[in-house]
Amino acid sequence: MLSFKVTTVGASAGFILTKEAMARLKVKKGDTVYLTEAPDGSYRLTPYNPEFERQMTLAEQLMHDDREILRALAK
Repeated sequence: MLSFKVTTVGASAGFILTKEAMARLKVKKGDTVYLTEAPDGSYRLTPYNPEFERQMTLAEQLMHDDREILRALAK
């Protein structure tokens, strides 16, 4: 488990990611990370945009449900 100390960053508060944490998250300086709430009430820090994930889930469902229509349109 990695731990981080909250520190002052300008007029705000933040924490510094170590090289190990950045490697585990697969992020680099300048990337955006998201803090999302998990179903069990805990929080998750992730480089993946939850809105994009939601959109992709809907797109996959649409492609599955309407696969015959999409096949016909692809001809």
